[in-house]
Amino acid sequence: MEKLSKYFLSIFVLFLAFSCAEKGKDYSALSKEERKKLSSEVFDGGSHLPQGSPKSMTRIEEAIAIDPDNCDAVRELSVAYLKRGMPNKWKIEMDKAVACNTAIWQPYRGYNYLWFYRDYKKAIADFDASDTLTPNFTDAPQGHSVDYWRGIAYLGLRDYEKSISYFDKYLTQITEESGEDWAEPTAFLYRGIAYYEKRNFEEALKDFDKLLFYNKDRSADGKYYKALILKEKEDCETSRQLLAEAETDFANGYYNNRHYVETLYQIYPQDFEKLNTELKTQCQNKNETY
Repeated sequence: MEKLSKYFLSIFVLFLAFSCAEKGKDYSALSKEERKKLSSEVFDGGSHLPQGSPKSMTRIEEAIAIDPDNCDAVRELSVAYLKRGMPNKWKIEMDKAVACNTAIWQPYRGYNYLWFYRDYKKAIADFDASDTLTPNFTDAPQGHSVDYWRGIAYLGLRDYEKSISYFDKYLTQITEESGEDWAEPTAFLYRGIAYYEKRNFEEALKDFDKLLFYNKDRSADGKYYKALILKEKEDCETSRQLLAEAETDFANGYYNNRHYVETLYQIYPQDFEKLNTELKTQCQNKNETY
């Protein structure tokens, strides 16, 4: 009889919990653990819904209403606003997520600042904070080391020395831990661009060659930048050949790009057209000289 009573009591609590979730009632009757459990169920139950859809947003808001300390739900709420270009609402929710779980979501906020708002200084500040928050661990928001992201942020600030130093740090660490072939290939692209901007063409070429090697010789960006360097070296014929290959790779989708936003130093057909015009003039002048 006692076991039966406990069973019915459990059913009643569960029924009460779901009634609260469905009707938006006061959740104070539930214990902290019950609210936490229900919030997770409501949040996870909407994971299949399209991000930012009314149903998805309603489920996330309900999960937060049940348990305001559901940090993942708070962060997810911010993402929908972010991807729709609503910075005011994004920042309010993202800051709440950072306050809720600083170690996890502060470096992620830095990633948001980096790509969606191109606020490189705020991005770097958040990445730097992660070093203090997790001193014996290298954070990897969105799957990449904060050193990799810092390299990109400093490239955006045109601080090429610091950009190179962070890509060096990232590549050294991943090579020692897993092997160079585990590195994100765009690290070579971006470091190569930093070297190119410094007019250190020899080091830039090494990075673009590695980019092409790890991308199985399919990278419009790598070939385009090599063509730029060879133009500087007045090897116009080889440069034109590389440019033609870059255009083919680009047409086949082998170029650096990102969802939702333009990537840093993204290339376009207009870049090929401009370089092709310059190379035609350079080759013509060279032939006339000879």
